[in-house]
Amino acid sequence: MRALGPWRGHGAGLGPRAARRSRDSARERVDRLRQRGFFIVQCGLAAALAWWIARDLLGHPQPFFAPVAAIIALGLSFGQRLRRVTEVVIGVAIGVFIGDVFVHFFGAGVWQVAVVAMASMSLAALLGAGILLVTQAGVQAVIITTLVAQPGVALGRWLDAVVGGVIALLAATIVPASPLRKPRAQAASVVADIAAVLHDTARALRQRDDVLARTTLQRARDSEHGLDQLRSLSDEGIAVVRLSPFRRRHLPGVQAIADLLEPLDRAIRNIRVLVRRASVAIWNDEPVPPSYVDLVSDLAVVTDEIAAELKERRLPVGARDPLTAIGRESARTAGSHPTLSAEVMRAQVRSTVVDLLMLTGLSYDEARARMPASAALDDHDPEF
Repeated sequence: MRALGPWRGHGAGLGPRAARRSRDSARERVDRLRQRGFFIVQCGLAAALAWWIARDLLGHPQPFFAPVAAIIALGLSFGQRLRRVTEVVIGVAIGVFIGDVFVHFFGAGVWQVAVVAMASMSLAALLGAGILLVTQAGVQAVIITTLVAQPGVALGRWLDAVVGGVIALLAATIVPASPLRKPRAQAASVVADIAAVLHDTARALRQRDDVLARTTLQRARDSEHGLDQLRSLSDEGIAVVRLSPFRRRHLPGVQAIADLLEPLDRAIRNIRVLVRRASVAIWNDEPVPPSYVDLVSDLAVVTDEIAAELKERRLPVGARDPLTAIGRESARTAGSHPTLSAEVMRAQVRSTVVDLLMLTGLSYDEARARMPASAALDDHDPEF
C-alpha cells in the first residue's frame, strides 16, 4: 500500500493542472474572439447591407451571392482587396456566361455540371487568372447550372457579386480594422522569437547540447515566416491609412512599424549565422569562452525587454543603454586565441546590437556610433 503513495500524490496533482490548462484554454479562446470581434461584426453588417441592396433595391428575389461576396472580400488582406474583388467579379461573370449558355442550349444535368465547371475554369485560366478567379468561375458556373436553370435569370448573380464587393470595399475603407494594433503585435512577436532563440543558444552552448543547438537553428530559420507576416501586415496598415480618410492620422505610427522591417530582417539573418556557428562549435567540440556565451545571454535578456515594450505599444528607448553596454563588453571580451566559430559569434552579437538599437528609434549612423571598435575584428566586421 505504501508503494501507492507516490502515485496517489501524482494523481492528486492532475486535477489542479487540468483546471489550469482549462482556464488557460478558455482565456485564449476569449482573447481570440476579442481580437476577431471587429472583423466578425464588420462582416455581418456588410453581408446584411449587401443582401438588402440586392433584394430590396435591385429586386433580386434570392441574392445569396451578394453577402457571400462581401464576406469573401473582407476576408482578404486589405492591400490586395481591390485586385481580389475584381478577380471575384470577373470569375463570376465568366461562370455566369458559360453556365447560362449551357443551360439555354443543353439544359441542366450531371454531364452539364462537369462540362460547365471545366469549361469556365479553363477559360479563366487561359485569361491568366489567379486561383481565386479560376475557382470563382467554376463555382458560379455550377451554381447557375444547378440552382438557376432559367436562362437570363442567372445574369443577376453577377450584379449581386458587384454589390457585395463594393459594400466590402466601402466597409473596409470607412471603418477598417486597426492598422496599428496587428503590426505592432506581430513586431513584438518577432522580437520575442529572436529573444527565445538567443536564450536557447546560450543554454545549448553552456550545456554543450547539440540537439538543442540544431533545434534552435531550425527555429531561427523559421523566424523568417514571422517577418513575412509582419511585412504583409505593415503593407496592409499603410494601405488602410492611405485609402481611409478616417485613419490618416495613424500614418506616422504605421510608418514607424514599417521602418522596423529592415533592422529586424538584418537581426534575424545575423542571429541565424550566430546559431549556426554555435551549432558548429558544439558539434566540433570547439571551446567557446564563457564571456562570449554571457554576451549571447545578456543580449537575449535585453531583446525580451524590447519585445515587452513593443507589445505595450511603447518605443523601447530604455533598451539603448543596456545594448550599448553589451556592445562595449563585446569589444573588451576578445579572447587571445579564439576559435573561428567563437569569433564569428561575437561579431554577430555586435551586428545584432546595432540592429536592435535601430528598433529603439535610432538611425543606422546613431546606432553604429554607439558600437565601439574591436581590435580583434577586422575592417570587414559584418556589423558594418
